[in-house]
Amino acid sequence: MTNAALHVARTGLDAQQERMQVIANNIANVNTTGFKRDRANFETLAYQYITAPGATSSGDDKYTQGTSLGGGVKLAGTSRSDVQGSINQTGNALDLAVQGSGFFQIQQPDGTIAYTRDGNFSVSAEGQIVTQDGRPLIPNIQVPDGATNITIGADGTVSATTAGTTASTQLGKIQLASFVNPTGLKAEGDNMLTETDSSGTPQLGDPGTDGRGTVAQGALEASNVDVTQELVDMIETQRAYEVNSKMIKATDEMLQFANQNM
Repeated sequence: MTNAALHVARTGLDAQQERMQVIANNIANVNTTGFKRDRANFETLAYQYITAPGATSSGDDKYTQGTSLGGGVKLAGTSRSDVQGSINQTGNALDLAVQGSGFFQIQQPDGTIAYTRDGNFSVSAEGQIVTQDGRPLIPNIQVPDGATNITIGADGTVSATTAGTTASTQLGKIQLASFVNPTGLKAEGDNMLTETDSSGTPQLGDPGTDGRGTVAQGALEASNVDVTQELVDMIETQRAYEVNSKMIKATDEMLQFANQNM
């Protein structure tokens, strides 16, 4: 039975260590554009029932409550918070922030589409609007050579003054993707998320429609990490880890006493 207590305390150490990793990742990405913080969720391991609730005690009598011994705890999953990050003005014409729940669509090197809240775009040598690492924004928007005064409306309309003209010309329109369950998107690194069975399929549309949010030009969305909250969570996790460590030490002393005196 005492060995079981050691195992239970060990699961507590593992769980708190995994929670600390989640917190560390949140803090590490506090300055990552469009980053959404994660939260660790836990659940109990299987119970061992010495007496099941409702089991017969004697004759027609039944136990009103059982006797169960928990097996410990495990990480059930992580939840991504989709709370809007603050909008920071940059003044760069191709810095874009989504004010709402939508995602930019980005073409991956393998041709598939990924989704991001990172609107730090620029123009490639071929005139395409691309991410920092050169992945094209979808739908493709071609910026002509010599174009100036690029403006992007809240509805995603991209316009610019092209060479030889004085009037603004529409170059294209940015669309946003929304999901029934955005927390079900899979994080792939590089600020990219991909569709899963849990997220549902992307619903595409213009910014400002169906709750996708509008596009803000000359601004970037900051991460939604609250450093103060993360520090509080870190202290809480550290305390829980210490308690589990003391549980192992106490159990070891009980085993030592039993070996020496029984």
